Amino acid sequence: MESLSAAQTRAQAAGYIAQSLTAGRFQLMIYQPAQPAPATRLTLYIEGDGAAWPGPYHPPADPTPRHPVALSLALADPDADTNADATVIYLGRPCQYLGEPALANCDARYWTGWRFAPEVIAAYDQALDTLKQRYAARHLRLVGYSGGGVIAALLAARRSDIESLLTVAAPLALEDWRIRHQISALTGSLDPLSQPPPAATLQGLHLSGERDNVVPPDIIATYARYSGGTMLTVPGYNHECCWGRDWQRLLACLPPQEHKEPRDEQNLQNPVLLDHCLRAVRQ
Repeated sequence: MESLSAAQTRAQAAGYIAQSLTAGRFQLMIYQPAQPAPATRLTLYIEGDGAAWPGPYHPPADPTPRHPVALSLALADPDADTNADATVIYLGRPCQYLGEPALANCDARYWTGWRFAPEVIAAYDQALDTLKQRYAARHLRLVGYSGGGVIAALLAARRSDIESLLTVAAPLALEDWRIRHQISALTGSLDPLSQPPPAATLQGLHLSGERDNVVPPDIIATYARYSGGTMLTVPGYNHECCWGRDWQRLLACLPPQEHKEPRDEQNLQNPVLLDHCLRAVRQ
């Protein structure tokens, strides 16, 4: 996995700058091109929950990720380099990347039980509006890693301008996931399973790792069935390895994501070829 400092250095080398974006009551750290230009499409990567918990009932003092997987994914997205009409932007989570005293003033419940609270989703809703206006974009693609995938799914269910939804190792059946791990109740959070699913024409593609013990594939499959989306399991992967390292090759395996008629899994592409492609990535 790529460390925070390595990812930040690589982002700067790729022409990205860090910026604090006001969204509701939060300041979200984003990485965007140093010289923004109008783009028809924005691909927005949303970070996971951040630093690991020392114990089931003991959250970290600082939720900033030690290994920002979503940032690594964003930097590996081919649209960041090759598509002049598309822009890739990374969004952190509430209370991440804050120094003192700002972190001390950020309520710890927003990286614990309220991490998916209505006001958090509303803040991302505002952030997407701001970025869409800034870039004069018409279409938005959402990619969420782990808890960032939960936010992406909740956003996709409430917005009409989302072209595609791609989640990676995301606990989309939130209460089932909580019970499985016997962790504290996410009292103030929205569960995607308790919300209306995204529109039937929205491409919902949900990636799981075959060896992921943090978010087992069956948790993701529950949401995929509920929402009419599709789950793909990548052989040999766990929760963290090796999404960032192989992201470009994984994206090349996936079917195009765009608005279509409601998805039939057989329309993805030849399932045998897809399985072969995913297995080849790991080799």
